[in-house]
Amino acid sequence: MSGENSPTGKRSGSGSSPELRASHADRDRVVDVLRIAAGDGLLTADELDERLEAALSARTVSALAELTADLPAVSVSTGTAVAEIKDVLRINGVHSGAVKRVGRWVVPRRLELATAWCEVTLDFTQAAITQDTLQIDMNMAGKKLTLITKPGIVVDAGALSLVHSKIKSRQAPDHGTPITLRVELVGTMMHGRVVVRPPRRTFGQWLLRRPTFLSAGD
Repeated sequence: MSGENSPTGKRSGSGSSPELRASHADRDRVVDVLRIAAGDGLLTADELDERLEAALSARTVSALAELTADLPAVSVSTGTAVAEIKDVLRINGVHSGAVKRVGRWVVPRRLELATAWCEVTLDFTQAAITQDTLQIDMNMAGKKLTLITKPGIVVDAGALSLVHSKIKSRQAPDHGTPITLRVELVGTMMHGRVVVRPPRRTFGQWLLRRPTFLSAGD
């Protein structure tokens, strides 16, 4: 027998009321389902943002169920599914190749960098952002940490200790965009660099920004 989709994406029994008021726990379960779906590539960053906003303001269980109706059923009660959205992501490397997080990666709640002479790049332009703050705990020596931002993402390095190191920050222009993610750098950078910059322009964008010169006959 068919029934309503529950807030976790599962089918509930036909006896459940579609107008049952949603609790904080109901909203939290749907938020977890949406974050897991984004981590699996089932939702784009824009879709995730839109559904998270709707989930946090939903008043009924049926309204929450609509947000997960097209997603696979998952269990969020055991903690196994929620673990897919990592609380802590650790990146380690010593004299290894470059480490990159680019494209559709899920931003964790906290990131630990423990590297020596290993270049690290974190590109946030297409990342799935599931919370408003990311703390990066750094224990880095040598080479460079590059953070590629977009409007709405700001980087705060006020708590970062620099030892024979420097920061070059050219964050993406905000154009009045509200802050969607604050990246807080803490820990230590020794004998290296931190670079914060927007994405590089494509060749087409570069051509559009070139000055136009009139020919002598015009």
